[in-house]
Amino acid sequence: MAKSSSKIDEKALTKGELRKLNALRKSIGDKLAEEAFSKWYAQQGKGNEAEDPNIEMLEKALNPLIKKLKIPRGGAYAVRRGRGRFIVEPVKLKD
Repeated sequence: MAKSSSKIDEKALTKGELRKLNALRKSIGDKLAEEAFSKWYAQQGKGNEAEDPNIEMLEKALNPLIKKLKIPRGGAYAVRRGRGRFIVEPVKLKD
């Protein structure tokens, strides 16, 4: 029995997702398995990853400041929380 070409990029799947796909293929056949897996995969939100709410909040806060900020090139900075404020420190990169 020849395997049909699948529309699912198996290299992008995690080990657990690949196991699920292979189990579906064994139980209900290739064509139905790929259809069922793609529906399940879309429900999981993996098709278009939802952003973290913290990232969205940071983007909303920082976007108005983009033109006002002057960040030197090649710099790496760590942002951490302090008491009622944010602390921004330069980080030395390892070679």
